[in-house]
Amino acid sequence: MSEHIDEEPGTQLPVRAGAKVDIGEMSGVEADVLRGVLRAEPVGRLAPAEHPTGPALSIAANQVANQVANQIASQVANFGAAAGLLSPGDRLAPLSLMPEPPTDLAAVWQPSPAMTEPVATPEPPAGHPAIAPVIDPAIDTTLNIAIDATALASGPSGTGPLALLLATLLDGLDRGRADWLGPLPPGGPAAVRDAVAATGFGALPDKGEDPFETLAALGRLLAWGSADPAHPHCAAHLHCPPLAVGVAAETAVAALNQSLDSWDQSPAAGEIEERVVRTLTRSVGYSDASAGVLTSGGTESNLMGLLLARDDVLRRRFDADPDLDGVPPFAAGRLRILASDQAHFSVARNAAILGLGERCVVSVASDTEGRMRSDALAEAMEAVADRDEIPLAVVATAGTTDLGAIDPLVPIAKVAARHGAWFHVDAAYGGGLLLGTVADARLQGLHVADSVTLDLHKLGWQPVPAGCFLVKQAASLRSLEKRVSYLNSVDDEQAGYPSLLGRSLRTTRRADAVKLAATFQALGRDGFQQLTDRCLALAGYAAEAVRKHADLELTAEPQLTTVLFRYLPPDPRDADRVNGLLRRHLLEAGRAVLGRTELARERPGTPPGRVRLKLTLLNPHTTELQIDALLAAVRAAGGTASSSSAFVRGPS
Repeated sequence: MSEHIDEEPGTQLPVRAGAKVDIGEMSGVEADVLRGVLRAEPVGRLAPAEHPTGPALSIAANQVANQVANQIASQVANFGAAAGLLSPGDRLAPLSLMPEPPTDLAAVWQPSPAMTEPVATPEPPAGHPAIAPVIDPAIDTTLNIAIDATALASGPSGTGPLALLLATLLDGLDRGRADWLGPLPPGGPAAVRDAVAATGFGALPDKGEDPFETLAALGRLLAWGSADPAHPHCAAHLHCPPLAVGVAAETAVAALNQSLDSWDQSPAAGEIEERVVRTLTRSVGYSDASAGVLTSGGTESNLMGLLLARDDVLRRRFDADPDLDGVPPFAAGRLRILASDQAHFSVARNAAILGLGERCVVSVASDTEGRMRSDALAEAMEAVADRDEIPLAVVATAGTTDLGAIDPLVPIAKVAARHGAWFHVDAAYGGGLLLGTVADARLQGLHVADSVTLDLHKLGWQPVPAGCFLVKQAASLRSLEKRVSYLNSVDDEQAGYPSLLGRSLRTTRRADAVKLAATFQALGRDGFQQLTDRCLALAGYAAEAVRKHADLELTAEPQLTTVLFRYLPPDPRDADRVNGLLRRHLLEAGRAVLGRTELARERPGTPPGRVRLKLTLLNPHTTELQIDALLAAVRAAGGTASSSSAFVRGPS
């Protein structure tokens, strides 16, 4: 990236009149970000590769390595059996003969000499003849491998085609990352649109192309043209960098293409989901009477919670059958959902989906830290009763999107219980705290909730999707129960073949619990605690770093891993416009991805304006220096936005 930058490493960028940002101490990507932050490089087609892409090396070399490894493993196994060290049929651990990745890019495009040279075998025990390994000279290091695009990912013939294609795809990803080291493609929407159009992806040609070339090009395009949550300057959304172990497990799920709507489509995966759900319900504090299901995310989970809440109140209070009759006339227009003014927008959206209408959601005031006020909830409940309306559900939030606020669950639960309302907790963000070794006192009372939403593609570092919906009582799920003869016939279930069909809004459903199970096993609670602690510490550092600059204003102390702040231009009246513009400029330059939000109300004691920038720090590998560089980039862009008449005239 530095070859595009003309300035010297010690360049100082103007932030505002009379202020400087010194980056002389920085190097590498951080300094490049600052030196190039105001330069959006034009992008049309992706630059041509310095070396050809495709199966030439990575595929041939890996195949050679695999063949060599298999021969050696076979000979070593035979030797071990002859020496009495192994029993016939014993399997050896996989051998890796690939050398360390070379630093010279050109070197990776030639097979390593080590691939074709004999590999030494350890000396045999005394009394046993030496068995010299001989590499089959028929192995061709320049194999021209062809795989039909109709090849399957798994099956009796194995995963060979998948392995070769994946190697090409991953190679393409690495090349795409080398094309641009920023967190977002430069040039804005137009540049991305042109680049995608130039590749032809998305069209359906009459004749297919070579799958290796297709995946090499796709990998390169995606890596260049994606928002990379693993980049330290990609910090806009609750969009975590996924752990490699989870992605690897996800690949196995995709290859086997399991669906969790019937046992005969996913025997082991269904059992794994049962165990993962049990781990999560116990983490919440539920008894064994609870249940749950993996979902696409918080919106689906919140929809399920409100659906069960609606059906519960209709059955209890009106003896109605919502499955058959829907909402009866004497209840229509009277059902109310109470949630804080900081609740996720999916609460109102789901009320509309359920036919209740967004106006059925009663907004409850929050305190200065963004937490629902239990006294305001009690007042709102009394007002609902006075109007002869029915409190359908109370939705608390454990981790609001902007401030990371966790509502006081215990007093909210008491108000909900007093009025006979279903108590649902949207813990899509903060629920990840349950995975560690240290109990967070702010989640006390979560076990009282009738239902809980979790999203482990946030503070769980999983590939999307990894949502989960949990209920305190498994019987609550009866609204989802359906019987179809080809999926969950009664006699099959009586014979011991379980079905998960009656736990989800979906029929075909991916085995998303598998990646969770792999990550649970690999990290343990201690590993999750370390990741969480690191991200919380980064948020604290970022908040303190914001305070050190007079032209930045911290909105509130971070409660989880989000940090709200803004740039203060010389004219406070321009605050909203300048912050909106500086963020878009960073996006167009491809140098930084910041979140943007607007406060529900202006905060007392601060300059006018509601627009705020947001750092969402979910990458535990981010360094403090990288946060400093990101804030310096914000200040540099803010200074330019403040002083440029072209910027000032634009909308916010």
